[in-house]
Amino acid sequence: MLHDPSHYTPMATDEKIEVSSTDRDTLRGLAEQKAAAGTESSQKEKARLWTALNDLKSERPMVWINEIPWNEMDVNDELKLQCEGGWAREQEVLLRKELYQWNHLPADMVVSPWIECPKAVHSTDFGIVEDTNISETDHSNDVVSRHFNIQIEELADIEKIQMPVVTHNEEQTALREQIFNDVFGGILPVRVVGQSHIWFTPWDFLIRWTGIENALIGLYDDPDLYHAIVNRLVGAWMVELDQFDELNVLELDNSNVRVGSGGYGYISKLPSLGNAQTHVTPKDMWGCSNAQIFSEVSPDMHWEFAIEHELRWMERWGMNYYGCCEPLHNKTEILKKIPNLRKVSTSAWCDVEKITEGLGQDMVYSIKPSPAILAGDDWHPERARAEIRRVLDIAQGAHLEFIMKDISTVRYKPERLWEWSAIAMEEVGKPK
Repeated sequence: MLHDPSHYTPMATDEKIEVSSTDRDTLRGLAEQKAAAGTESSQKEKARLWTALNDLKSERPMVWINEIPWNEMDVNDELKLQCEGGWAREQEVLLRKELYQWNHLPADMVVSPWIECPKAVHSTDFGIVEDTNISETDHSNDVVSRHFNIQIEELADIEKIQMPVVTHNEEQTALREQIFNDVFGGILPVRVVGQSHIWFTPWDFLIRWTGIENALIGLYDDPDLYHAIVNRLVGAWMVELDQFDELNVLELDNSNVRVGSGGYGYISKLPSLGNAQTHVTPKDMWGCSNAQIFSEVSPDMHWEFAIEHELRWMERWGMNYYGCCEPLHNKTEILKKIPNLRKVSTSAWCDVEKITEGLGQDMVYSIKPSPAILAGDDWHPERARAEIRRVLDIAQGAHLEFIMKDISTVRYKPERLWEWSAIAMEEVGKPK
């Protein structure tokens, strides 16, 4: 996610990164494992199947797992950090998580035979962050309950939403590339990458500043205020996107990059422009949006207060993904108005039969099984299998991806998620 509405992201400095010989050895050992995984023949085959799915020529449903409760997943110290330096520990976390998932719950994940060095790109964000009271049930888990304190109540308050300023610290990028090559050279090629997929979600941000109840009542009681807030926030995102484009720091996401709240972005139609090798534009990439808080809002209001504003953003992208947790089966007519819409979130609260009938075969349905199956006192794999089979039977002929996400807990029994992965792959692999 580009932004985190809970805090400001600090700007990168020009400090040289130091890595001890011990930390370097640890990272190189993990890199060797990643290189071995990334060069397996199955990687290209999985990439081909993802491309077929998003090209609407799917050969079978695809399966991917993310938003994993890593605090509960460690076995045999596979996730235990050994590095001591700050930068080294950051890389170690990423490598250990990727290798763990590949070894235990890969489903259709794709491991790249290279390592990414992020450009030192910074945005000043939107000038306002959430003010919350937090309640925790597990101090090791970053999934918490929040009460949002009100910061925007009247028209004058929208000035708190500022236009972002984006910068690229090229000197720091060069320093990063140097240390990546010093540490990983000879094992993994280093790719310097910019901003790939952008998680665009105006209403997720807005309700953190206005409060959820105020926002939903305000759609009726004070529509002008909420139109003004959404318009201001979408405008701020557009200003930011213009700067990403002008700085030439956008990165293609037609690869093993998550798009929207779904799976990978592999697709043959992108990039759409001939100069994408030297300058990536939004038309070469996936866009997305959602309005999760609008689960019970009418289609007319969903259109008026969300999608009609979001179109300014979604018109700019080569392909689009829409939705997250909100059920969309009663809103297929307004979804059809979204340009270049290729994927739609089909959450656990969505009527699969109704949405597939409403949108037809020219769509990828991002099926989101309920993670509650993993959180009970007892684990019932037969129920997990039955739910996957139910969806497959209902949506025969549709283009599907099963995305297990939003996993708050597996009750410290990671084997549950491993088994879910295996079950899902067995079911999607059965003859139609």
